[in-house]
Amino acid sequence: MKTPGMATLEDLPNVGASIAGDLRLIGVRTPADLKGRDPYALYESLNRKTGQRHDPCVIDTFISIVRFADGGPARPWWKYTAERKRAMAKRGKGK
Repeated sequence: MKTPGMATLEDLPNVGASIAGDLRLIGVRTPADLKGRDPYALYESLNRKTGQRHDPCVIDTFISIVRFADGGPARPWWKYTAERKRAMAKRGKGK
């Protein structure tokens, strides 16, 4: 992804210092690193790396930024909450 103005993770919609730090912790350094990634796998990786279960809304944010990296529109992270809940129910993981 070579989007003007998207040089750092903090340039992505829905990403502030905290989420950017989480992404760096799991090896995501630039917006281009998100292209084609699985948001759920990113979340599981974050949970493993930190040894704690993060709020499921982090998945919503990961969905939003992966979709954006893949060329989708910038949308608020909460627009993906219903999708995440459906996907997690199918996976048998609740919310």
